[in-house]
Amino acid sequence: MADARSLEVSAVEKPEYESPVVRSYPAAEAGDLTLSDASATTKWLVRASAQGPTADLLGARFGSSQVAAGGALVLGSRPGEWIVLGTPEEVSAAVAELDGLDSQEFMSALDWTHGRAMFRVTGRESARMLEKVCSLDWADPMMPDGAVASASVAKVTCDIARSDADGAPSYLIFCDRSFGQYLFDALIDAGDEFGVSVVAAAT
Repeated sequence: MADARSLEVSAVEKPEYESPVVRSYPAAEAGDLTLSDASATTKWLVRASAQGPTADLLGARFGSSQVAAGGALVLGSRPGEWIVLGTPEEVSAAVAELDGLDSQEFMSALDWTHGRAMFRVTGRESARMLEKVCSLDWADPMMPDGAVASASVAKVTCDIARSDADGAPSYLIFCDRSFGQYLFDALIDAGDEFGVSVVAAAT
């Protein structure tokens, strides 16, 4: 683990991003239910005390999410563990704030962009689609907008966040990159009966 004061957002040239979804799918316009590959979104994993200054700065408590001052979305994925995601600029701003903490707390921050797949399912039927492959209770009282959970999706361990888009229910699903293609296809299979459309990659 590293001291928060030693964190830096590296200016070194980063490797070119390659999606874990390598198959081609027929082009489709966004319909009532859509699935998109959002894996290219910048993602960082932060670990620190669940009750320390890092937790106070990030704000999102376990099982919840919130938007940071710079625009990044912070997910409280586990006690003392957060996923920070957004554009490169938004995430860099959030990590730079961590670097500025005047604290002796030990914490770590890891760029997860290349190591984790992330998919977005959006639409009124998204909960019905997801309940076919995941045993979470998807009802609004149990999984409201902003909720974060961990669960098995199609037998793959995933982090899940509800992040509604333009008033429609929308879910972000994270998994290890190595399972990305399998999980993407499993989600397509789950959404077939609801007319899911695979749309262009989301960022």
